[in-house]
Amino acid sequence: KNKITNTKGFTLAELMITTAIAAVVFLGLGFVLADSNRSWQTMYENVHSSDIVTGGQVARRIFDSVIRKASGQSIQVSANGRQVKVRYYNSSASSELDRYARFYLSGTQLKVDYGSLVSSSEVRQSTQTICSNVSSCAFANTGDSVQMVLRLDDGSKTATVISSAVAHN
Repeated sequence: KNKITNTKGFTLAELMITTAIAAVVFLGLGFVLADSNRSWQTMYENVHSSDIVTGGQVARRIFDSVIRKASGQSIQVSANGRQVKVRYYNSSASSELDRYARFYLSGTQLKVDYGSLVSSSEVRQSTQTICSNVSSCAFANTGDSVQMVLRLDDGSKTATVISSAVAHN
């Protein structure tokens, strides 16, 4: 008469099956997290450890900024597409185009000349090297917009930056 008839709980087989299912779920989750971490590390290293990525971002930002200030009628792309020159207003109070900028490739460096326009003559005031390790650079013009296709190569990594900007003046 010591027989217990109303037992509550799980059998050993039920516990083993539940443990096996939980182990499979946790292993799968561990693989997903490890792969995500590896992908994040690779992306972080690509973005933060490369001069070509930083150079490409700087080139795009400067190009966009200058082109957006330009007059749509004053965009001049060279016949071979290797340089672009734009004219723009020094300030919103200016009534005439009084500044210019010229983007061009010099060796493996993308440069921009800034200057003023005096009696329709260009007077260069400064030259800025935007980025190095440039393997090619091409400019194209369509209406009021200008496109820059910039390829950077430091020997171990290659990046292509394509930027289009619209002149707003």
